[in-house]
Amino acid sequence: MYLPPHDPHVDDPMRFKPLFRIHLMERKCATVECMYGHKGPHNGHIQIVKKDEFSTKCNQTDHHRMSGGRQEEFRTWLREEWGRTLEDIFHEHMQELILMKFIYTSQYDNCLTYRRIYLPPSSPDDLIKPGLFKGTYGSHGLEIVMLSFHGKKAKGTKITGDPNIPAGQQTVEIDLAHPLQLPDVENLRDFSELSRIVLEVQEQVRREEQEQEHQQEEEEAASQPAAKPLGGEGAEGEETAAGAEGTTQDNAPASQPFVLPMGVISRNEDYPRTCRICFYGTGLIAGHGFTSPERTPGVFVLFDDDRFGFIWLELKSFSLYSRIKVSFQNAEAPSREAFDEMLKNIQSLAT
Repeated sequence: MYLPPHDPHVDDPMRFKPLFRIHLMERKCATVECMYGHKGPHNGHIQIVKKDEFSTKCNQTDHHRMSGGRQEEFRTWLREEWGRTLEDIFHEHMQELILMKFIYTSQYDNCLTYRRIYLPPSSPDDLIKPGLFKGTYGSHGLEIVMLSFHGKKAKGTKITGDPNIPAGQQTVEIDLAHPLQLPDVENLRDFSELSRIVLEVQEQVRREEQEQEHQQEEEEAASQPAAKPLGGEGAEGEETAAGAEGTTQDNAPASQPFVLPMGVISRNEDYPRTCRICFYGTGLIAGHGFTSPERTPGVFVLFDDDRFGFIWLELKSFSLYSRIKVSFQNAEAPSREAFDEMLKNIQSLAT
């Protein structure tokens, strides 16, 4: 299992933790050992469910328990997962969220199902190389997000989740057809000025979507099946996005000063003070248990090839993302269609 570094150090390397191991014996036999817990390897079981899916089960779950009971297990988990003690965490809401995460994850320590995840395919036209990133999520700590490009959109899909937004959901969506021109640093410190700029673009996007829907309805009414709908994924996706993206990058300066507006909360104060380009985007927020989910406006900030950020306008918070540089073997998708299908599958599992 690859664990993110301790919050909020997104640039630190991932941590590695064995979950099970297989001993290949003579005569094509094998023994399976569970590595979970602190009492050493113990008897386990592996079952291949179907293609690209298998399950592990621990046969000696007493090895997962500690003599001090759940309280000792929680304190040990807290030190390992968060790199701190309960006494270090003063915020009551954060204590509640961390306890919820412990209860949620520890109930699955004896039986786990694994499904294959493909890394996103890349294209020369992509803004940066797609892949896996560590991101700050407030009191939830660090989570893993997969950045992928889909024509005029870029998507950030959660690979690990939390009590509000589960794994598999699309945490952020970036509209590459709508770059944002940020004000100078002094005016950028004013949150209301940034909010005004973003909400203007949000209204523009809404009008464009309405026009596309109206145009599609007119074409369907005219019964012209040979004509390509302007609002379709294929018609506008690849070509228009590449053109818009190329234009904005050509006209934009190599870098521009960047600072978070006053009142925007950031877990990591070490964010870069220059950025390459910004785009309008939306971020997914929800209550506990993924209740009342809604997409809210925000700002995607590209810092460099390995780091980007997202300003959640409604939450007045900032997430910083840093690329995971672990080399995963045999993780490339066999085709674009296979990758898109995988994204649909992990989202359907989450819902």
